[in-house]
Formats: sequence, structure tokens, C-alpha cells
Amino acid sequence: MLPIARWIGYGGETDFHGNVMETVTWAAALLAHTRRLTVFATVHTAANHPMVVAKQIATLDQVGGGRAGLNIVAGWNRPEYEALGLTLADDHKTRYGYAQEWFDIVQKLWTHPRPFDWQGEYFKLSKAYGLPAPRGGRPPILNAAGSAEGREFALNNADFLFTPAIDLDRSREEVAELKAKAVVQGRKVDILTFSHVVCRPTEREAKNYLKHFGNEHADWAAVDNLIALQFANAKSFPHDLLALIRDRMAAGHGGYPLTGTPEQVADGICALAAAGFKGTTLSFVDYVEEFPYFRDQVLPILESRGLRAPAVAPEPVRLAA
Repeated sequence: MLPIARWIGYGGETDFHGNVMETVTWAAALLAHTRRLTVFATVHTAANHPMVVAKQIATLDQVGGGRAGLNIVAGWNRPEYEALGLTLADDHKTRYGYAQEWFDIVQKLWTHPRPFDWQGEYFKLSKAYGLPAPRGGRPPILNAAGSAEGREFALNNADFLFTPAIDLDRSREEVAELKAKAVVQGRKVDILTFSHVVCRPTEREAKNYLKHFGNEHADWAAVDNLIALQFANAKSFPHDLLALIRDRMAAGHGGYPLTGTPEQVADGICALAAAGFKGTTLSFVDYVEEFPYFRDQVLPILESRGLRAPAVAPEPVRLAA
């Protein structure tokens, strides 16, 4: 489970993302009530002190028995920074320089049990330490990056680099290049993307529903605010595909569209894998209502094609007498 972390919304009639749960406490609740899920907390480096975050993630990992993950956000949403009383650096070099020192401190707190001093460019710490350590060793680290500086940060630090799949021919070259750069640096970094699912028994039903929510009832003011902020302060999406990106933002926050019958949705996921992506997140308009159909109809197809292993039921919880 991978959450969006937001502090204010994007305006428009719906104020999209104006009502979003805080991700660390959200992750704690999910980990306490599940046995198999890995649950990520999405954390903004500028708004969260590394010593606090190191202990929060370690606590999550203790609660979940080694199932916590950290998604690092170096920052791009200027109005959100202003709402928090912070200043977003104009250049990516500064943003990721700060993020690098931030994460260096987090990692040292996880691995260095004795007090230490830190005299860096952005942080000054005296006799700092962080216990307990994460239960499962270093948690999986995820980072979404589009700029050169951001991708360098991800390749140096993350286990998974998160990037949009807009055009799969372009993505195939991009993913291969990123993996090759990681190998040169002596690291293995898997590339992930994100997708939006509209799965129905017929293609017509799926397309009609996509048109209903993603066009006819889209909050275009919020969509345009989101795109303007992305293009002004981030480099996550290719700027030469604005029209396509606008439609996809309205339908699924820019995610790769998986629309159609179960077979067609499975085809789309297979196409992402063929482009080199290790995995994709999945979002739905109504997760609780729509996911069971996806689970029952699409996952068996992916298993039959060898793209996914069958799920294994967890061991039952045994209570002491």
C-alpha cells in the first residue's frame, strides 16, 4: 500500500486531495490490522525532521513485523510549502542536496546505536541516536523522480524509482537507461509506475464509465491547477505531451490507463512489464467496490501468464492457551 501525502488540495469544485489522511499514522493502523501487506509511509523531507522520521519508520516496522516502507518526497508543491511556512528552493540541486543529507541522517540513526554528533550543511545534531532500529533491517525505500538530480538521488539511495508511463516506447528506453545507470553505480534499482483501473465485463461499459467520471464530471479547474504546479516546480511528466497528460490527470492523477475487460486490463499490465517496469500501483474510483472484481478476474489471468505468483494464505494466528 502506497499513499499520497498532501497537506492542502488543488482547489476547483472538489478541492482534489484536500482531504487526505496523514500517512505515518495511517500506515500504523494498516500494519496493526494486516499480516502480509508492506505499507509505505510517504514523507516530505522539508516538513519532517530526520530524527523523528527515523523513529517513526522504525516504530512502524516493529508494529508490522518488518513490513514498513518509506517513500521519500524531496518536494515540488510550492503552495503546500507556503501553507507550512516553508520555502521551496527553486533549483533541484538544493532540494536533493537537502534530501540527501536528510536521508544520510535517517540511515545512520537506523544503523548506529550509539550517540553521534552531526555537523552538516542543513542539520546540526548533538549526541543523536535512534532506538529501536527497524525490525527487518533497512526498510524498502521508494522515490519518485523526474529531474536529473532527482533520479541521481533515487539511483543512489532508493530500492524503487517511481516514474510515470506516458508512452511505452519512450518508457522502454527510459527504464533500460535507468537500470543501466544503477548497475554502473553498483546498485540494483527497480523501476515502478502507477496505473488507474477501470475494469468491467465489457469494453463498452468500461469506456462509458471512464468518460462519465474522467471527462463529463471531471474537476477541470483542479486538474489544471495540478498540471500547472507540476510543470512549474517538477519534472515528473514530459512537457511535450500536455493534452494527453491533462486527460490522464482528470481520469487517474496521470496514471497509465488500464481500461476495458479483465483480459484487456491484463494485457495493459503485461505491456508495462514488457516495457521493463517491475511493478505498478493500482488506483480505482471506488477501491472497496471495484477491487474485488479486479482481484477475481484479472489476477488469475496474470497468474496464468506467469506474471504473478498465486497468493499464499497467511498462517493462522495461534493464541496462547
